[in-house]
Amino acid sequence: MAEITPTPEEVQQHIRAAFDSVNLINGIIAGTKMPNATLQEKKATVSRNVEHLELMISKTWFAEGCTPTQTTNINDCISAGNTYVG
Repeated sequence: MAEITPTPEEVQQHIRAAFDSVNLINGIIAGTKMPNATLQEKKATVSRNVEHLELMISKTWFAEGCTPTQTTNINDCISAGNTYVG
């Protein structure tokens, strides 16, 4: 089944949503997000969000919609998140 390509507006919505994940992952790693959560809860949240970013960045329409800086930020976050989860 062929992948449906979203409209340019939808692509930008997906990119904004991805950066919600980036900000959450970076915040958890920095200690500013989910301060009352257990380490296990934090790792589970980071893991889910990293999986989301990996899925999105693998989509051609998503990757082509990102600026080079956005792509770098997402890939850096994926790496940091994977390191955090261990």
